[in-house]
Amino acid sequence: MDVAGDILEQLLAGAGREELEATLARAEGEVEPRELARVRDLAARVRDQMERQRSREAELSGLYETARDLTAIRDLDAILAAIVRRARQLLGADMTYLSLNDEADGASYMKVTDGALTPEFRTLRLPFGTGLLGLVAQAGAPYFTEDYQADERFVHRQYIDSAVDGEQIRAILGVPLEVEGTVIGALLAVHRRVRPFPAEEVTLLTSFAAHAAVALENARLFQQARDAAAEADAASAELRARGAATERAAHAHDLLTDVLLHRGGVVEVGQVLAEVLGGHVEAYDEDGRQLAGQPAAPPEGLAEAVARARTSGRCTRTDDAGTWVAAATAGDEHLATLVLRTDGPMGLPERRTLERAALVTAMVLLFGRSEAEAESRVRGELVADLLAARPQDPERLRVRARQQGAEVDGDLAVAVARHASERAGQRVVGSLARELRGLGTVHEGQVVLVARAEPVALGEQLRDRLGGATVGVSHVEGGLTGVAAAWREARRTLGVLYRLGRTGEVGDPAALGLARLLLGDNGPAEVDEFVDRTIGPLLRYDAERDTRLVETLAVWLDASGGLRETAERLHVHPNTVTQRLDRVGRLLGADWRQGARRLDVHLAVQTHRLRDLM
Repeated sequence: MDVAGDILEQLLAGAGREELEATLARAEGEVEPRELARVRDLAARVRDQMERQRSREAELSGLYETARDLTAIRDLDAILAAIVRRARQLLGADMTYLSLNDEADGASYMKVTDGALTPEFRTLRLPFGTGLLGLVAQAGAPYFTEDYQADERFVHRQYIDSAVDGEQIRAILGVPLEVEGTVIGALLAVHRRVRPFPAEEVTLLTSFAAHAAVALENARLFQQARDAAAEADAASAELRARGAATERAAHAHDLLTDVLLHRGGVVEVGQVLAEVLGGHVEAYDEDGRQLAGQPAAPPEGLAEAVARARTSGRCTRTDDAGTWVAAATAGDEHLATLVLRTDGPMGLPERRTLERAALVTAMVLLFGRSEAEAESRVRGELVADLLAARPQDPERLRVRARQQGAEVDGDLAVAVARHASERAGQRVVGSLARELRGLGTVHEGQVVLVARAEPVALGEQLRDRLGGATVGVSHVEGGLTGVAAAWREARRTLGVLYRLGRTGEVGDPAALGLARLLLGDNGPAEVDEFVDRTIGPLLRYDAERDTRLVETLAVWLDASGGLRETAERLHVHPNTVTQRLDRVGRLLGADWRQGARRLDVHLAVQTHRLRDLM
């Protein structure tokens, strides 16, 4: 029997210890005992060598696969998890885990675990020098123990030992993770039974730790490279953005300069801003009236934003995140406000463009004001000549008026008002005069406006522009040569309105009632106008319908408002008197019985009755 050959064939086939012993047992009695003992010894040595070889091949395979994984360094956590998992498999450990050092905290914390049973262990942090892990992380040398709980070489902490008990850990092997001589963590393998750790297991775990350290360092370098690339991209993007913003700012500067050179206005400035910055642009004067842009309600918090902009000299944002405000100022004077509503970026170049537009707006308004003041002076001289007492050449006055763009042919009216600020009054009346193709100025401390219009309507326009001023008006008789007389009458009407306490009203001479008759210089025509202005609707109603409203009113006034006495004098029922008086109220207005109005009505009725006797 060839026992040695059979044993070799079985070894090559991967037979186990039992199969080899069975073959050796069958050879007893056929093979000399000494030879059989030699074959048994050789077979055991060959089998152990082959097992070590297979184990080494598995280790090398695991290390090769780990090294290959390092080329896919994109996912560091996945690589560390694979290293820990393969180390556990090759060492036959119950659990493996990897920790990283936190130098600032002076501790090492769990990064990856494989085989852990409890969540507490996965989040464990060990101060340097405590436990086996803390000692490896601090000292940078391998440590192992066959039974951790009974090993007094290590510093035990209650919460650490509790976590170890929860995992049922007994034997622990730990090796350091090092990068360029610096310990950055540790790799550990544990068993839940007492056992030693052969030298080859320490060597194998150390190899895995080296791979883990390479992975961590590569990941750090890769992250540095990625961060540097991102920073470079960001810097490049910022440079491109700044370049584009600079180009837009330069373009805006050219356009705004063009507006100034071609005598553009606030509307053109707003159009430039809308083109360069996008969004919608509005402009408001110092009184809040809109000068440019699509009609829109002013944004919330505009007054507060304007105050901040004037104080800082910079544009500012309102309560609405997409709305920006810039104040156009000249010294301490606030000339206008620019409002930009946009969803686009408002970096420093964009904000400076808005501020530059506000400066151009101020310049445009100042240029316009200078022109208007120069024009107002010329028009003022003409108005002063129209109001002068000395005779003037009508044709010469008409030529001068036409040269100023005024239309003075036809029915003219004069309006006179007072204003606290002569400069502001000049600006308002000059603007309104240009709109109406008339003439306006401040003369002898009062605002004077001459234009083709119905007198009361002209006065109402001037009152509204001056913010509710009291205005006296008069119709011009005799063309331009009659302006002076109409002005004197309008000015006298203005004075009477103030003396009567009728501020904020627009009045012509006829509207003064009895006060006008008491002023003097009145003839039959003025008396007839007073009667017609006061009770004309009643006279016409009686004439058209053959009624007795004026007679009833006269008797009621003579009876001091006594209803029954009035009815007896007229020989009618009191209800009839009441109905007629209601009709009077509808024709004259509800206030005809009150104060000065009642006095005017009474005087007009009496004047009419006296005139009928003549």
